[in-house]
Amino acid sequence: MTRQFARKTLEPVLVAADERLTSRAVLGATIGNILEFYDFGTYSFFAIQIGEAFFPTSDPFASLMLSLATFGAGFVTRPIGAIVLGSYSDRVGRRPAMTASFAMISAAILVLAVTPSYETIGIAAPLLAIFARLVQGFALGGEVGPTTAYLMEAAPAQARGLAVSFQPASQQVAATAGALVGEILSLTMTTEALNAYG
Repeated sequence: MTRQFARKTLEPVLVAADERLTSRAVLGATIGNILEFYDFGTYSFFAIQIGEAFFPTSDPFASLMLSLATFGAGFVTRPIGAIVLGSYSDRVGRRPAMTASFAMISAAILVLAVTPSYETIGIAAPLLAIFARLVQGFALGGEVGPTTAYLMEAAPAQARGLAVSFQPASQQVAATAGALVGEILSLTMTTEALNAYG
């Protein structure tokens, strides 16, 4: 009798706490996912400027191709990241794997953002850019599986489909945001400013 009373008394509190946990889990995973896909997509919108900064050649086409090849390098490490971080998430849990993925891509974004141009540091610039893209691809490949599993496990049974739907929805939000940023910068900055720091 006392145990039943305690369970009924605590049930609304536990449900409210569970809903807060679920909301925080979905929000955190979604924001992390948006940042990862935003950065991955934004690179493609600025491939010309990145090519000129890190892979300057006398031929603009060759510079663009080197930039796009570096972008493609990120796709090479995606399946490796998926296997490694997916296995890691099975051993230590979804949340640590997701956190590791977010940390790796944040570090790679920072490296790419602060790397000086080829003109400033020579061959180290493209090497750092390629390294950053490889890490980003690895992290992004390893993020999708653990995040999807985490969203499904964190959500109550009646809302799992909705929670998991934030995974692909956030990818589209990120792609749209990246396109908008690219368009706004292209319209508001001169070509010289865009190439120099935009």
